[in-house]
Amino acid sequence: MQLQFSFIIPVFNRPDEVEELLQSFLAMETTTDYEIVIVEDGSSISSKEVVRRFYHKLNISYFFKDNSGPGDSRNFGMQHAKGNYFIILDSDVILPKNYLTEVEKSLSDFYVDCFGGPDAAHESFTNLQKAINFAMTSFITTGGIRGNKKSVDKFQPRSFNMGISKKAFEASNGFGRIHPGEDPDLSIRLWNLGFKTKLIPEAKVFHKRRISWSKFYTQIHKFGLVRPILNKWHPSTKKITYWFPSFFIIGLDISILLAIFGFNKLLFLYILYFIVVFLVALFTTKNIAVAAMSLLAIGVQFMGYGLGFLESTWAVSVLNNDPETYFPKLFFKEK
Repeated sequence: MQLQFSFIIPVFNRPDEVEELLQSFLAMETTTDYEIVIVEDGSSISSKEVVRRFYHKLNISYFFKDNSGPGDSRNFGMQHAKGNYFIILDSDVILPKNYLTEVEKSLSDFYVDCFGGPDAAHESFTNLQKAINFAMTSFITTGGIRGNKKSVDKFQPRSFNMGISKKAFEASNGFGRIHPGEDPDLSIRLWNLGFKTKLIPEAKVFHKRRISWSKFYTQIHKFGLVRPILNKWHPSTKKITYWFPSFFIIGLDISILLAIFGFNKLLFLYILYFIVVFLVALFTTKNIAVAAMSLLAIGVQFMGYGLGFLESTWAVSVLNNDPETYFPKLFFKEK
């Protein structure tokens, strides 16, 4: 099958991001024809003029629709795309020059109907962005919690960098209304329909994550809230690893309490862990300031996710509340 790629990019009030992303398309080294579908999700700060400046340089379609969330906007884009294989990107990513070449090579070697790619921090990013990227991607944090990166049918792609065939999109009806969590939900439903997923390690993007500490906590807290809901919807995918952030913060509280009464061994293990984190971050980023900020980023990550996971587990799994009724902010309304 000859693959015809359509890039689907929802955007909400981020014209500057769209310009950076489109500039990276211009620098991409590929001989493959592709189209770009920009879906403006009810923005009050439009990207239309930014997109217009690229019309003569790139094959772009631009759509404006009422706000209905990123999942529905991606579905809208795929419904209006001309290709037979969709690549979904967030507006805050930048593409390396070899991105599409690596995607084509991997799908040619071993075809799947859905893939995910990793994210990385560009050298131009701020120290905060680099520290949060380290926390979100490192093997010593929750970076691997989305699934086994080496196993087909075990990796859950994320929609900041995700590919899905038109066939798989039509069979699954695309993304649901939950957000965040719409991407692992789609991955699991694809598995149930018999489609395969995989990671393409070489198809990375630079994920800018325009975010503050408070926004980072809010985002991670929502991730924690969503996972028990997905576990309830898809009980076969439950894993003990999803409990690790909650165990981490509970254990940290216990270690501090025990230390007050003179038992320091458990707290020492936590101190040792953070020393290892600092050294790994320093080795990875080559920046002592980023390494130091990574300690805080990981603390925020475990706290936000762990508390959210416990709250949602109690509400959804123990008290058996309806997720959409109890957590309405995690769901976009039906059109």
